[in-house]
Amino acid sequence: MVNVVMSWFVVINIIGYVVMSEDKNKARKRRQRVPEKTLFLLAGMGGALGVLIAMYRKRHKTQHTSFRIGVPLLLLLNVLLYSYFLR
Repeated sequence: MVNVVMSWFVVINIIGYVVMSEDKNKARKRRQRVPEKTLFLLAGMGGALGVLIAMYRKRHKTQHTSFRIGVPLLLLLNVLLYSYFLR
């Protein structure tokens, strides 16, 4: 069980980081964007750390209050859930 949870943690956070980074690239090029709902879904599914790192590293969505508050709250929820499943 621990291996599955840790694998999920790594994979979903990489996906969250990559999707957030790609959305920033799309924004710069004025292309079709990733819906905010999708970014929050990835964060809620366990990828909040990846989304948060990309958010500040790429300076993307940092002006949106929903992201500045929502993603850290989802990170807290992620920590609680991962802690529960890894005990």
